[in-house]
Amino acid sequence: MHERLVKAYGNQAPSKTTVKKWAADFKRGRESIEDDPRSGRPVEATTPENCAAVERLVMKDRRLKVNQIAEALGISYGSVETILHEKLGMSKVCARWVPRMLTSVQKADRVDASSELLGIYKSDPADFCARIVTGDETWIHHWDLDSKQESKQWKHPKSPPPKKFRTQPSAGKIMATIFWDSSGVLLIDYMPHKTTINGPYYAALMGRLRESIKEKRRGKLTKGVLLLHDNAPAHGARVAQAAIRDCGFEQLNHPPYSPDLAPSDFYLFRLLKKELRGKRFADDNELMSATEGWLESREENFFLKGIQELEGRWIKCINVGGDYVEK
Repeated sequence: MHERLVKAYGNQAPSKTTVKKWAADFKRGRESIEDDPRSGRPVEATTPENCAAVERLVMKDRRLKVNQIAEALGISYGSVETILHEKLGMSKVCARWVPRMLTSVQKADRVDASSELLGIYKSDPADFCARIVTGDETWIHHWDLDSKQESKQWKHPKSPPPKKFRTQPSAGKIMATIFWDSSGVLLIDYMPHKTTINGPYYAALMGRLRESIKEKRRGKLTKGVLLLHDNAPAHGARVAQAAIRDCGFEQLNHPPYSPDLAPSDFYLFRLLKKELRGKRFADDNELMSATEGWLESREENFFLKGIQELEGRWIKCINVGGDYVEK
């Protein structure tokens, strides 16, 4: 038997002594090669019972530390880690910031709106991209600090890590309202200091936006403008809605609390602020010049790409049941 095992398995074959031992055991009636049960603590702590116990503890309190679980169950730290990562496939992650804790009704509204807009888009993508106009307001600062990711620096193994002092964005800032389409920026408006955006203010912007479209996009008004903006109170004011109707704009359905479905928020403003972050501007004029310079320097397909990303966002929103869409 040993010679045949060596021929089949080579160096992996058991020794002659082991073969004799197992042969004798099977002659005495043994039928299994598994270890016989024995009393005492099991060699392996990652038993199904321990896995179930760890899972119950974690489900009760998802912030539990590994050492707390180990202490509660009387098993080792390493065994708890093995159960969590290998047996249960769990990992500990930071909570994701979202604009709002959505209700089931709000999630359903987001799914309905995404399905409706996706249907409009798919019926004629080229026509949709040619007709849509989107816009929103955002604060831009004279100085905004770099994010942790953006402030990373190369260093030698023995050199000390760079330090970053805790600071706040500058008090100097301006509110910019930007309307754009698949071809570029249509209108930029900077709100005067010590004023707020209200219905009359937004209604006046709609008139200026119509004139800008007429001047910059010949034939767009004839085709019909599809206006995509959020549900801010100023946008829904009676005087603003009347101005939108007078301009002949068709409003697209945009669900409340949904910046992840607004191209200005998830695309244009995010990239604009990334460019401005970490730079200091002496006054409003310098900040406005930098903002407009960056917008004008974008390549031809930049704005079209932002509009086309809506399709993927709508699909993801539907797939996750109306929850917020990841970046």
